[in-house]
Amino acid sequence: MITSTTPAGSEGYTTPVDASDAADRFGAPAPGTGETEVPRYAPQWLRLREPADAAARSRSLLVPLRAHLAERAGADEGLVVYDLGCGTGSMGRWLAPLLDGDQHWVLHDRDPYLLHFATAGAPRAAADGGRVTVATHRGDIGRLTPDALSGAGLVTASALLDVLTADEIGALAAACAGADCPALLTLSVVGRVEFTPEHPMDDEIMDAFNAHQRRGDLLGPEALSVAREAFEQLGASVFVHPSPWRLGPKQSELAGEWLRGWVGAAVEQRPELADRADTYLRDRLAACTAGELSVVVHHNDVLVLPPTAGGAE
Repeated sequence: MITSTTPAGSEGYTTPVDASDAADRFGAPAPGTGETEVPRYAPQWLRLREPADAAARSRSLLVPLRAHLAERAGADEGLVVYDLGCGTGSMGRWLAPLLDGDQHWVLHDRDPYLLHFATAGAPRAAADGGRVTVATHRGDIGRLTPDALSGAGLVTASALLDVLTADEIGALAAACAGADCPALLTLSVVGRVEFTPEHPMDDEIMDAFNAHQRRGDLLGPEALSVAREAFEQLGASVFVHPSPWRLGPKQSELAGEWLRGWVGAAVEQRPELADRADTYLRDRLAACTAGELSVVVHHNDVLVLPPTAGGAE
């Protein structure tokens, strides 16, 4: 029997950040409200996908980002980075060592369990040896307020846009505009998967999975275009670069776990597929184990530069 186990979507400081104030601005659950249930992404899954995420993220977008940060850097100021939906902190582990200067990362997630892992695995040094420090704040990205990112010099997120609604993306764009800061938003799914070799059910499962991602008000594969429009309406420049996962025999464990979640979500969306999808999954997992299957899961990365920034190449 197929079950969906993988997330559908599916881290020198001088500006002080007050923890209680940040919690209020990010909409953390208030005491006594009973809001204690938190959707949890398994740390094991996030660790398993981290190398593929790091290999996929676009380094081309870091060229204009570094140039923008260098233009805005003060002589004695460090960079404050807000990592939204940080999970176990993989974004910080990838990006902090690629940027120069002192950095203070504010790791933001609604799951305190994941925040523990993010803190324990946080990087300690920038590309040029600058100091990297971290703080954590628990809160819901869906409840961002206009001043949520006050003091930020950069906003980051990974695998986040496609699990947001249009209103939430609008709030994120408004918060970035209010902070007048750039944003690097990586690994948004675009609804396209390629297999080698192909299978007659590939497209049917893919369409069902994409429909599952659009359940309720979630945007799924349309999130990137909605985000681009939201940021551009506020005067920002938006640059997009492909960031596909390329999973071959060396990534068979990740490919297998991804397949189980991908097919499981498709069947959850279209239960009538269950019998055929069960056979499909067995065949695909057998090929994966034998090193005979390659998968390209397409994503895009987005760099947003505020209106005062120069253009990117």
